[in-house]
Amino acid sequence: MTSAERLRIPAEIALAALVAYVLGYWFTSLFPGYLPKIGGLWSAISAIVVTQSSRRDTTSSASLRILGSAIGAGSSALYLTLLPFHPLGMALAIFATVLLCTSIHIPSHGRLAAITVIVVMVTGSLDPKLSPGLNALLRFVESCIGTGVAVLAVRLWPGSGRQGDGNS
Repeated sequence: MTSAERLRIPAEIALAALVAYVLGYWFTSLFPGYLPKIGGLWSAISAIVVTQSSRRDTTSSASLRILGSAIGAGSSALYLTLLPFHPLGMALAIFATVLLCTSIHIPSHGRLAAITVIVVMVTGSLDPKLSPGLNALLRFVESCIGTGVAVLAVRLWPGSGRQGDGNS
């Protein structure tokens, strides 16, 4: 790995996280009471998780992130619609979510789905008056914002046609 490559990857991740945070914060601030800093945080985390060292790996990571986030957001919204937050309930929702991913033959999505369950449930517990469905939808959209920023960053970054990438 060249010194330019050693600098490019951290710069790409940092810039993607910054842009994702700003966009996520802005988006979530459109919904009063729904914690824009959490929106920025979740978008930035998604950008960091998705950004990989090659375009191919980033694209693969993006699909895991989107589907995993959708499954986790849906299962946590369902739980919070029926029951109030409780740590044991959160663990049960994580178990059911990861089991669902395994049952539908996408076990690698289970980790990201479980992380989304935690984020939706904990943010929902910060203000129980928040709609579980809207809270879950916001967390999913924030995840998509971060994912989209990461994919764009890797595609647009000069010299980002990296080894292992069929588009070099």
